[in-house]
Amino acid sequence: MNYRILYKLLISIAPLGIIFFLCPISTYAQSWANPSFEGTPQEAFIPVGWTPCSPATTPDIFPGVWGVNRDPANGSSYVGLITRSDGSNESIGQRVPINLEKGKCYTMSFYLASSDSYAGFNEPIKCRVWLGRNSCQPQQLIFESNLLKDPNWKKETIRFIPEKNHRFLIFEAGYPSPSQSTRGNILLDGLSPIIPCDQT
Repeated sequence: MNYRILYKLLISIAPLGIIFFLCPISTYAQSWANPSFEGTPQEAFIPVGWTPCSPATTPDIFPGVWGVNRDPANGSSYVGLITRSDGSNESIGQRVPINLEKGKCYTMSFYLASSDSYAGFNEPIKCRVWLGRNSCQPQQLIFESNLLKDPNWKKETIRFIPEKNHRFLIFEAGYPSPSQSTRGNILLDGLSPIIPCDQT
């Protein structure tokens, strides 16, 4: 046997073996585009990688504008979404980086807070998280927070089971109830990757 040829063959196929071994892990390690809403702090600006969903969505990137100066929970910036007294609200979404299969359990985490100095949009409201099969079309509610009053970041970890095969996720600034069109805000930062529950 020519051991030199065998050695060269093993060296040539070794990287393929490593890639094959890592593929199942990397599939679930994929993250969002811009999960920490990084960007230059400014008013009425869509964070890179995210899509405005509600018609009146003009989110803000903080800290340093509209009187909101809280430090980020992750990275160097975060996003703010509001509700208005005219019945309009803000929401943003993104294509999920993995296929969410019907009936399978998934988990993810993110940070929430609220500001009491957001240019008059200071009433407590809720954060809602939706799944959808198409961009910006909420179909399944997978999380609804309590009324957000705390200026300190709180990490929320959620588990959910899609009722259908979904590909999009939406964060919405939600009113306390359908009859309350209040002027409020939510602050959002530091999304984790979505991973199957059995991978935690």
